[in-house]
Amino acid sequence: MLRKPSPPPDPSSLQVNRLMVASEGRPISHDVIVQALELARPLMAYVFVLSIARVWGTALGFPNPGLQPNKREWAEQKRIVKEAVSAFEKAGHESNGIVLATRRAAKRISSEAELREMDAIVMGADRHRGLLGDFVWAHEPHRVARRSSEVPVYLVLPTG
Repeated sequence: MLRKPSPPPDPSSLQVNRLMVASEGRPISHDVIVQALELARPLMAYVFVLSIARVWGTALGFPNPGLQPNKREWAEQKRIVKEAVSAFEKAGHESNGIVLATRRAAKRISSEAELREMDAIVMGADRHRGLLGDFVWAHEPHRVARRSSEVPVYLVLPTG
């Protein structure tokens, strides 16, 4: 929990054939798409978009349907993925996307990136909030950066 992520390699030195654009549920911003295109453009990389629909917990350790994402939450995440995939396809990149449900977004994003043999991950993120901020769902991108040792993670912070 207290380990700081190592900085990702310089984008100009990285050869990206397969790129993951991930979201823990937040909309994928224009800045994230621009950063992803900068990484994907040199080798016309395949871009995979992953968004997480949040599962809100368990009921005494047992799955509870009331804690699963509802239809509106699924639809919102599918819209986010569809818009991002469309943006990458308009830029000329082969692209695909999926929405997954989990309670542990950082673990799932990291494992999906390794499973799909991605060369890099790009995520939108809030500014680091320190130790207390680590308990907030919006801090998931920083957890992905800490957790992912195999795949470099590029966090796109808000401007301004």
